[in-house]
Amino acid sequence: GAFWTSVTKLSLHTKPRMPPCKLTPEKYQSLAYDRVLDIHKLHLAPVPIAYFPKPLLIHQGHMEWLFDYEGNRYLDCFSGIVTVSVGHCHPKVNAVAQKQLGRLWHTSALFFHSPAHEFAEKLLALLPEPLKVIFFVNSGSEANDLAMLMARAHTNNTDLISFRGSYHGCSPYTLGLTNVGSFRIDLPSGLGCQSTMCPDVFRGPWGGSHCRDSPVQTIRKCSCAPDCCQAKDQYIEQFKDTLNTSVAKSIAGFFAEPIQGVNGVVQYPKGFLKEAFKLVRERGGVCIADEVQTGFGRLGSHFWGFQTHDILPDIVTMAKGIGNGFPMAAVVTTPEIAKSLAKRMHHFNTFGGNPMACSIGSAVLEVIKEENLQENSQEVGTYMLQKFAELRDEFEIVGDVRGKGLMIGIEMVKDKMSRQPLPQEEVSQIHEDCKCMGLIIGRGGIFAQTFRIAPSMCITKPDVHFAVEVFRSALIQHMERRAK
Repeated sequence: GAFWTSVTKLSLHTKPRMPPCKLTPEKYQSLAYDRVLDIHKLHLAPVPIAYFPKPLLIHQGHMEWLFDYEGNRYLDCFSGIVTVSVGHCHPKVNAVAQKQLGRLWHTSALFFHSPAHEFAEKLLALLPEPLKVIFFVNSGSEANDLAMLMARAHTNNTDLISFRGSYHGCSPYTLGLTNVGSFRIDLPSGLGCQSTMCPDVFRGPWGGSHCRDSPVQTIRKCSCAPDCCQAKDQYIEQFKDTLNTSVAKSIAGFFAEPIQGVNGVVQYPKGFLKEAFKLVRERGGVCIADEVQTGFGRLGSHFWGFQTHDILPDIVTMAKGIGNGFPMAAVVTTPEIAKSLAKRMHHFNTFGGNPMACSIGSAVLEVIKEENLQENSQEVGTYMLQKFAELRDEFEIVGDVRGKGLMIGIEMVKDKMSRQPLPQEEVSQIHEDCKCMGLIIGRGGIFAQTFRIAPSMCITKPDVHFAVEVFRSALIQHMERRAK
């Protein structure tokens, strides 16, 4: 159509070719598209969150692919907000889920069923001592709610610290920890939570070309020696400032995502979390790693994000990738902290650790291992990062490319000097163009200026070529529009 005539002028004679997919989707026979829009408008939450002016109506998924109601195929590079870890409808996970579906759905924690115990043992084997007690819940928000409660019950203190730009959930309790403007609410909520400066080496006041644990560094120059990071020291001073001014002498704890997800894959200087954890513990607080987006092998080099920082948290929260899209989450902690909670309250969760969730959880762990998906994240993810970094060198509006494994952020700017965010409507246009060519990517950052790329860990190099080609075409089209 007209869309491609405009692209042909760019000397891109063909729309980037999508790698093949074995699945032929079923014919869509449900509600008409307009009816879906009407129902949404009348009866679903009145929040303008759907991606794209004409929202996608998804019908079917297979591994890294999605099909809409008209049978169009898309490469899913956002995997349902970093959740479909091993691929949509993965045959092995499906088979296990179907078998369990026919056997037992639910009992509640008042009765035992082996899927929970099997899964607990398998999962805990992947965590270091003394992180050996697990609490099952249904979502990342629930997991962080519980972790907040644990930290307070264990320390007898109230104040919790989290980074600006952090996202730890949307429940009334976790809203206090979440520091992204659109989630802040002008009603009393999240008492006893304090934010501290995010050590963002691209947008923050300090940072340079040695700071990150990523194959791709920022283009900012830095005056550090390769083995000592001045940016880290400056950000630690800010952290100390928070401790000295904004919280009580004794604190309950500190929450950190090993890499910030919603804020657009923001990475801290190497060594920062290690020092911050030490300072928190000196104040009597516990340290919580929120692995909701970074866990389960996605970062490639390690199974857990906290391991990439060489730290040992007191509490780890996890969700999303744990169930490949099945609602499931967990909090893992030490026997000591678990006892402190038990002394204070009888913790109970109706659906937490149900037979369906736990058998699916076990199957996901098996697939990650059998199909070497952590290694794939490392290899294909690093390759993808480097390919996107080449686009940063080619286009003035690509300010930063960063990440680790299959968690990648591409921050869009007006220009590299100012690092000012590219206006939302321009970012949206690029986003839409990618979709029209068959690529789904996410958005993040305080100004929605960062593209988030986190495909299922089964993604291949041919898929990467396609994704990068599409993104490049979208950037070229954008530059053409600007020139006009």
